[in-house]
Amino acid sequence: MKFKMPISISDIAELIDAKVIGDPKIKVTFLSEIHKVEKGSLMFVDNEKYYNQAIYSAATAIIIDKELECPEGKALLIVEKPFEAYNQLALHFSPFVPVSQFISPTAIIGENTILEPGVVVGNHVTIGDNCLIRANTVLLDNTKIGNNVIVHANASIGNDAFYMNRQKDKSYNRWHSIGRVIIEDNVEIGAGCTIDKGVSGDTVIGEGTKIDNLVHVGHGVRIGKHCLLAAQVGIAGKTIIQDHVTIYGQVGISKSLVVGEGATILAKTGVSKSIPGGSNKEYIGIPAGESRTKFREIIALRQLPEIAKKVNEIYEALFKNKKKE
Repeated sequence: MKFKMPISISDIAELIDAKVIGDPKIKVTFLSEIHKVEKGSLMFVDNEKYYNQAIYSAATAIIIDKELECPEGKALLIVEKPFEAYNQLALHFSPFVPVSQFISPTAIIGENTILEPGVVVGNHVTIGDNCLIRANTVLLDNTKIGNNVIVHANASIGNDAFYMNRQKDKSYNRWHSIGRVIIEDNVEIGAGCTIDKGVSGDTVIGEGTKIDNLVHVGHGVRIGKHCLLAAQVGIAGKTIIQDHVTIYGQVGISKSLVVGEGATILAKTGVSKSIPGGSNKEYIGIPAGESRTKFREIIALRQLPEIAKKVNEIYEALFKNKKKE
């Protein structure tokens, strides 16, 4: 999330009652998670495993639970519970505001756009020109929709990220999501789809992409231009689907992966690692593998009973011959 204006570390420290190591006059521009930081970012870390990654990342300031040496040009904010401090800041700068009517007065709706009965348009939502938003669709706060977009009935866009922080007692606390969903021009979203907003950044559906019914897109996912996603696909958080990718029905894609440009993923495939693209790259299976290799494996498996039978016959013949000797 980008702040409306840069904020000094001393002001941030006052909000969360933090001790500052480094220059308190440094200003930050973004509230970010560890995976999406840049110069000007304020982030948190509460796991010793990631201390160095956080401190020596591009982030300008880090909320942390241990006093460590601070690199020049950065600041550390020391608190007992960094996750709670981060959530406190997220709620302060992006507070929850319930939707109180079907069309929020802060929404902007373009020319020739049709909203069918039951559509809910949340706070600060922007919808472009010549769009069709079908019955009972929900567009939650800060969602941004381009021109010539179709969203079919009962879709839900801009939901909170399913992103939990595990506590020491093994319970879970939800991160307060402050990102957005951005849907570019000429996109079609199927009935019953759910698209989560980013934790701190944006979930993006690229220009010309077409999504079938009952597809789930997780937080911070970026889908490229002119992709096709069939029914019941599920994409976990922070994964990148590059341009011109085709994904058949019931494919599951794990978090933080990259699916290369032009790849095709066949039905019911489970993608657990990043896969390269290319017009001839076709994947199938669990875990996903190139289809030509996987189909050869399937053929080999089908031949196993006959191979086993022949091996047994050869073994029995040899055993009988040894007995005669």
